[in-house]
Amino acid sequence: MSPTLPPPVVQVATPPSPGEQRRRQVMGDAFVDRALAGANAFTQPLQAHISEHAWGSTWLREGLALKQRSLCTVAMLAALGHTNELKGHLRGAINNGATLVELREVLLHVAPYAGVPAAVAAFRAASEWLAAEGLSFDDAPSE
Repeated sequence: MSPTLPPPVVQVATPPSPGEQRRRQVMGDAFVDRALAGANAFTQPLQAHISEHAWGSTWLREGLALKQRSLCTVAMLAALGHTNELKGHLRGAINNGATLVELREVLLHVAPYAGVPAAVAAFRAASEWLAAEGLSFDDAPSE
């Protein structure tokens, strides 16, 4: 008598939540795919929390356009010194219609309100991001 094998596990792909959809819209599929693929049993609940709460209940609200939300987010991340997250949200701001000039001005605006060291760190991170993206501020249209 041959052993009885359990039935195969069939995984059904669930459609992305509204928060994940907004996250992908702003940050791009490649960014979100990397974040989700890098999650493990320990960090996956955090990824779910981010998609549900930050991108779901916050980024889906009415009242601010996506570009405005992105510029606010860039300013807050810069002020808090969260330079890794800042780099991702710089791309998100560009995806939402912000210009390099606007991003520069937001980062400069951080200096008097959050301190020059926070602004210096933000400009350093933004410069690294620009280089990694192959973007040059010299090519940015003046406003």
